[in-house]
Amino acid sequence: MTDTVRAQSSIPILITLAAATLTASLGISIAAVLLPTLTRCFAATVSEVQWVVLAYLTSVTVTIVSAGRLGDLFGHRRVLIAGLIVFIAASVLSAMAPSLGLLITGRALQGLGGAILIALPMSIARDLVPTERLGTAMGLLGTTSAAGTALGPSLGGVLLAMGNWRMAFWFLAGFAGVTLILSVIAITRDSERATVSFRELDFPGTLVLVVALTAYALATNGGVSNIPLPPVTYLSVVLIAIVLFVIVEARVSSPLVPLEYLWEQRTSIGLLMNLLVSAIMMSTLVVGPFFLAFSLGLNDAIIGLVMAAGPMVAVLFGVPAGWVTDRLGADRAMIIGLVQTTIGLLCLAYLPRYFGVSGYLASLITLTPGFQLFLAANNTAVLIHAVQEQRGRLSGLLGLSRNLGLMTGASTISTLFVAVVGTGDTANAPAADVAYAFSMTFTATAGLALATLGLGIYGQAQNARNAPNPAE
Repeated sequence: MTDTVRAQSSIPILITLAAATLTASLGISIAAVLLPTLTRCFAATVSEVQWVVLAYLTSVTVTIVSAGRLGDLFGHRRVLIAGLIVFIAASVLSAMAPSLGLLITGRALQGLGGAILIALPMSIARDLVPTERLGTAMGLLGTTSAAGTALGPSLGGVLLAMGNWRMAFWFLAGFAGVTLILSVIAITRDSERATVSFRELDFPGTLVLVVALTAYALATNGGVSNIPLPPVTYLSVVLIAIVLFVIVEARVSSPLVPLEYLWEQRTSIGLLMNLLVSAIMMSTLVVGPFFLAFSLGLNDAIIGLVMAAGPMVAVLFGVPAGWVTDRLGADRAMIIGLVQTTIGLLCLAYLPRYFGVSGYLASLITLTPGFQLFLAANNTAVLIHAVQEQRGRLSGLLGLSRNLGLMTGASTISTLFVAVVGTGDTANAPAADVAYAFSMTFTATAGLALATLGLGIYGQAQNARNAPNPAE
C-alpha cells in the first residue's frame, strides 16, 4: 500500500479509533455524576457507590497490558471488535442491574472492554496511519480522550434529567454499538499472526501483574470499606508481587512484558515520564475543587464550569499538538511541552491567589496545551521505533503508566495538599490556609514537572550518544 493510499484511507480509520477512545473515556467520566442518585436508589453509602467508578478504573488498569498483548497475538482489529462486544454486553448488564452489587460487577466487566479500547487504538494507528501523520493521530486520540472527560459529567446529567441513571448505560451501549459498526467497515485489514498458540499467553505473569495492580489500586483508593486494611499492607503486597513478576517474566518463553522493554532506555524513560505527567494532570482535578470552593467560595455550578475549562482547552489543542509533533519531531515537541507544563504549573500555583477565577482560567489555558503536546510527542516517541509485534504491548504499557499516574496523583498529591492545610477538615480551614496549601502543592508539582523535563533531556542525550554514526 502506497503512502498516498494510506493517507487517504487513514481518515475513516482515525474516526473509528477516535470513537473507540471516546467510548472508553465516557465510560470513566459519565458515571461520576450518577453517584448521588445511586446512593438514594440503592440506600447505599458514598464509599459503597464510589465503586461504580472505581470498579471500571481498576478493571482497566489491571488488564490493559494483557489487552495489548492479546492484540499482538490475535490481531488488533479482531481484539478491538471483541472489546467493543464485551463493552456493549457489560453496558446492557449495568443498565438492567437490579442491585448495586450487580451494577458494580457490570462496571468491572465494562472495564475489561474499556482496557481494549484504550490499549489498541494507538497500536492500530501505528500500523495503518502513515508515519508522517502519526503525531497527528496521537493528538487526535488525546483530544477524544479529553473530550470524553469533559463531556461525560454533563452528558450524564442530561441523561439523568431525561430519565434515570440507567439511561447513561443504555447510551454507552448504543454509542459502543455505533463504534462497532464503524470498526467493521473502516478497519478492513488486520495484523494478526498466521499461527497463534495459547501457550504464547503468559498466564502466570498476567496473574501476578493483576495481583500487583489490584493491590496498588486498593492502596491508592483507600481499600475496600468492609476490609479495613491499612495502605501499607496493600503496598507490601505490591512489592512482593513485583518481585515475583520479574522472576516469572525472566523464566517464561513468551513473557507478557519482556524485561528488555523495561531495560530499553527510550521505552522505560517514556513510560516513567508518562506516569509522572499523568500524576500531575490528576492533581488539577483533585486539588482544584477544594481551592475553588473553600478559598474562593464558589458554588458547585461555577466550580463545574471552571473545572471544565481544562478538558475543553485539551479538546481544542489535541490535534494541533499532534501537528506540531509531526512538524518539529517527537523529541523536540516533548521538551517544549514539558517546559510549557512547568510554566503553567507555576502560574497555577500563584496567579489564582492574586487574581481569583481569572487567574485560575489563565493558568489552565497555559498549562493544558503543554500537557497535550507532551502526551502526543511522548506516545509517538515510544511507538514510532517499535516493531509490529511490540506495538500492542507498548500501547498497553502506555495506558498502564497513565492510569498508574492518575491513581498516584489522586492519592499522593491530595495527601500533600491536606498535610499542608494542617487539618483533616479542609471545609472548615481558614481560606488563607487553603490558598497557601494550594500554592505549595502546585509549586511541588512544578518541581516534579521540572524533574521530568530533566529526565527527558537526559534520555534524549543518551539516545543521541548511542545512535550509530552514519559516517562510520
